[in-house]
Order: sequence, then structure tokens, then C-alpha cells
Amino acid sequence: MTTIGIESGTRELAGKRALVTGGSRGIGAAVVRRLLDAGAQVLTTARSATDTVPEGASFVAADVRTRAGAEALAVSVQDVLGGVDVIVHNAGGAQPYPGSAAIPDEAWQEALELNFLASVRLDALLVPGMRERRSGAIVHISSAAVPATPPPFLHYTAAKAALENYSRGLASELAPSGIRVNTVTPGRVATPGGEATREQWARLDPAQSQEVTAVPLGRDGRPDDIAQAVLFLVSDRASWVTGSDLVVDGGEFPRG
Repeated sequence: MTTIGIESGTRELAGKRALVTGGSRGIGAAVVRRLLDAGAQVLTTARSATDTVPEGASFVAADVRTRAGAEALAVSVQDVLGGVDVIVHNAGGAQPYPGSAAIPDEAWQEALELNFLASVRLDALLVPGMRERRSGAIVHISSAAVPATPPPFLHYTAAKAALENYSRGLASELAPSGIRVNTVTPGRVATPGGEATREQWARLDPAQSQEVTAVPLGRDGRPDDIAQAVLFLVSDRASWVTGSDLVVDGGEFPRG
């Protein structure tokens, strides 16, 4: 794989230590590969071990949906990396339901825990070390489904909307400490997990699931499209970028 940096061959994250949650497949694995290629030391996590974790990354099994899981992961970050300079919150997802009224309380709670509170807890545990060093970069992965808010995914989009609001507020709080916080918002990306979710949606509501805006750039996204955006935001090329939401959706959801 070609190393992507300021110019070909540049290891612009050399010496940096990075945590990527949900990095065993799809977008998360692509992010891990890009950070490794750029010279970072990377620790990634998922709920269980898998042979799809990119070679060269350290792995620890952790359930970031729980406070205990977040605390255990923070300890692993210190043990394995000795601290962290880059955090990419990629873990997320939710299953669709026939409509908002059909979403049970436990699904709302799980969506909030995984897509919102996991990031809040890990940031609270890991940011103090960044404050001491007066540097760091945090990226929260959101979803282009937030403004569309399809009813089968209302629990998911509500949690991601909270994440976006939190990310902007955290960026303002941490900027004086030299820590940058940004959001990347992917559109429709071709991953096994994404395809499985879209198939579930199609079974629940065939008509609505077909009402998907055509992507003006003519294709679904690839995991590396999102990984490239994350790499930019955590690199020094984005040293004056914080509190931003970088939408990477091929023009599917025009904003403004």
C-alpha cells in the first residue's frame, strides 16, 4: 500500500500513538492501516478478537459500550502505548426497527452507549494526558444519516446528533490546550456491516429503503475514502482545523 502523507513516502505521524475504536473491519480497519502507513503506533479494539485486524496494530478486546470497558481500555492504552496522541472514535452502529415506536428502551440505551457515551467516557479518561502534553487530535465518526433521520434508525441518528454537538463543544473547551477535535461524517460506504444493515432495512421497509439519494460522484464510498479524511484531520496539515465536521459522502446529502 502506498504511504499517504504530505508527499508520497512521508511518515507524517512518526512517533505518534493512536487509539482507534472499532478497528477490526470496514472503515475502522482502513483508518488503522492509514495511520500505520503514516508511521503511527496504533492500538485498536473491538468486542472480540478477529483475524481482520490490520497487521502491525496492537489489539485489545474491549466493550466500549460500558463504563468498565472504557476504563479497562484506558488502562490498556497506557500499558501498550504509554499514552495517546490521536483518538479516533469509530465504534458504532445500530439495527433498524419498523419505526420509531417499535424501538425498545434497551435499543435506545445501547445506541446511546455505543454511538455517544463510549466517546464521552474515553475522552474523559484519555484527554488529561493530552492536556499535560498540550497537544492531541480527536476524531469522532458520525453519519450522513443524521440530517435525514430515517425512522428505522432514529435511535442511531439521535445518538450521532448528540455526538456531533458534543464534539463541537469539546473542541471549544480543548482548543486552548492545543488539542484539536473534529468530526468526520461518512455517507454510504461499501462495507460488509453497512451492506448487512441496508439489507435489514430493505426487509423492514422496502419502499423507503429504495428512496436513497443517488450519489452525484457516481459510486458508494470506500473505507479508505473515510480513512484519508481522518488521516488529514489528525495530521499537522490540519493544525488550524478544530470544531469542524468533514462530510465525506460523494455529494449525496448537500448541506448549506
